[in-house]
Amino acid sequence: MTFSSIVALFSAMVVLAAMPSVSVLAVSTRSATFGFIHGAFTTLGIVAGDIVFIAIALWGLSLLAETMGSFFVLIRYLGGAYLIGLGIRLCRAKSRDVKTEEVVNASLMSSFLTGLFITLGDQKATFFYLGFFPAFLDISKVSYFDIATIIAITTVAVGGVKLGYAFMADRTRLLVSSKLRKGINTAAGSVMIAVGVLLITKA
Repeated sequence: MTFSSIVALFSAMVVLAAMPSVSVLAVSTRSATFGFIHGAFTTLGIVAGDIVFIAIALWGLSLLAETMGSFFVLIRYLGGAYLIGLGIRLCRAKSRDVKTEEVVNASLMSSFLTGLFITLGDQKATFFYLGFFPAFLDISKVSYFDIATIIAITTVAVGGVKLGYAFMADRTRLLVSSKLRKGINTAAGSVMIAVGVLLITKA
């Protein structure tokens, strides 16, 4: 990859990552509900899922993605059920007064899996990358250095943008009252349930 193609790819990835989407919503709600660290772990899950799809696309394994259709259906069912469970838990959480420096009890792994399942639940991402990357490099002649470069670009661009959303959501959370926080919990739970139902329906 040339310097110009790296800059162009990075700019495009930043713009795409900044567009409103389910992943942005997931990062924002986890951060607003549980704190920035949970938004960060949700971001890690999203980036990890993107890297899986990028690896498949760059190694020309689109046929593998097609033959693994049943596997991705299973991922959607498991991910959907997991997100619905998280959503129900959030909606049922009791409202209580907490100090702004307190961290709401929640698993960091659950935040990571939320981002991962949301990303892996969209099998079309593989084909998006297959059509996206040829604009920046010759897929048939991609080297291991190119792959490492693209993964690094994705990590910085996508991860950086999502962390920005997580930070803004966390700052907003610190300014709200416990009653409003209960409303945020309910809204976040409803979002998780809706995403979970969507994944199962798509499956």
